[in-house]
Amino acid sequence: MTRTDSAAPRAASGPLELAVTDLSLVVLIGATGSGKSTFAARHFKPTEVLSSDFCRGLVADDENDQSASTDAFDVLHHIAGKRLAAGRLTVVDSTSLMIGRVQASGEASVARLVRGVGARSGAVGIAAV
Repeated sequence: MTRTDSAAPRAASGPLELAVTDLSLVVLIGATGSGKSTFAARHFKPTEVLSSDFCRGLVADDENDQSASTDAFDVLHHIAGKRLAAGRLTVVDSTSLMIGRVQASGEASVARLVRGVGARSGAVGIAAV
């Protein structure tokens, strides 16, 4: 991903433009209600977006059941790994990233998620915007 504007705050003059390749992992992390899901819906196909809330609903029938987070992130990581191995753009929409029962930094979780994919497909990097 490349940021096409300067590091200075943006004026209302125009949109921020990001170049995203086919084999990319885009991770949207932020507080509840901060616009992650809205952004994902506007800029990506529904099949490209993996929501931790949706995965929580899959395993517990309740997207808000925090006790299901470990299993939900297992599902999310599995699907994301399969998509990345197939060379597909993958977008993760989450308030945090979890590894097992321990909350991890985004970079550590992303590194775990793409382990092995970079060796098969070229360099895999992590970009912060």
